[in-house]
Amino acid sequence: MTLSISEKLRRFYDQFSRNDHVLVVINADPDAIASAMAVSRLLWRRVVNVTISPVNTINRPDNLAMLKLLRVVLVPHTDIDLTQYSKIVMVDSQPDHNEFMDRLTPHVIIDHHPETSAKASYLDIRPNYGATASIMTEYLRAARIKPSVNLATGLFYAIKTDTNAFKRQTVIEDVRAFQYLFRYVNIHLARKIEQADLRLDFLKYFKTALHTMRLRKGRVFVHLGPVVNPDVCVIIADFFMRIVSVTWSIVSGTYDNKLIVIFRNDGIRKNAGNVAKKSFGQFGSAGGHKNMARAEFALSDIAEQVDIRDEKKLLRWLINRVEKRAGKK
Repeated sequence: MTLSISEKLRRFYDQFSRNDHVLVVINADPDAIASAMAVSRLLWRRVVNVTISPVNTINRPDNLAMLKLLRVVLVPHTDIDLTQYSKIVMVDSQPDHNEFMDRLTPHVIIDHHPETSAKASYLDIRPNYGATASIMTEYLRAARIKPSVNLATGLFYAIKTDTNAFKRQTVIEDVRAFQYLFRYVNIHLARKIEQADLRLDFLKYFKTALHTMRLRKGRVFVHLGPVVNPDVCVIIADFFMRIVSVTWSIVSGTYDNKLIVIFRNDGIRKNAGNVAKKSFGQFGSAGGHKNMARAEFALSDIAEQVDIRDEKKLLRWLINRVEKRAGKK
């Protein structure tokens, strides 16, 4: 039975009482940040307080600009005392997306990523949606809450980002949410966030990528070596998808003794999430959407298969694993 958004909102509210201290845990990116902002607004005056806590370090310029310009306050998960919170909410993520999240017992999960074995008192997982921000916009509308300029701008930017301006997986509900938010958004603020996508020290990775890239039948493979932040891999992967002859972009880098692999493709008869899972799922977390996915696992877990100190051998190992699973398309 499909529940109406009004019924979903009622069940969401039923999870909380006025004495609750709520922790919203996110893997911070625009969609997660904006969705957490929406949760905070929905629970305003309904609970004692709401704290938003990222499990990742935020270094990506657009994310930092979003936090600053929209005045979002985050508390790192390393500074969180879980005993101080009576309810835990996850948005735009599920427990097995992150080691820290996997240790938590969430009461509420709202997400648009493919379903896992996630369990919570209240679940709203819609893999067909392009952004969790679209789902949260529906909750706000059902609650008859007019979003502030900052909240509307955050949700608007999140939908645009996660759908790649509606060029990635999108349903009509994403479009409707985007149109609704347009009434309240500050376009100049959204544009300012969007344009803050590069740092000067990131430019060296473009040089590395251009010098080490391997192009095979429309697939670009890049291994960047050590990176200052995993977001660098995302930026480089998105960059190569702008080249007309490229149908796949697979970019990896090492960070905090882990190998990060980012997948992008044009979405035509391809499934990045499946390829990521089949290629690297045995080593750690891996999966995602049809045209964008991610794998992350400890370097020590592959040390017996490849010389992790040799960047060229590591790249060849990555290429071989992906090509066996991606097929000939």
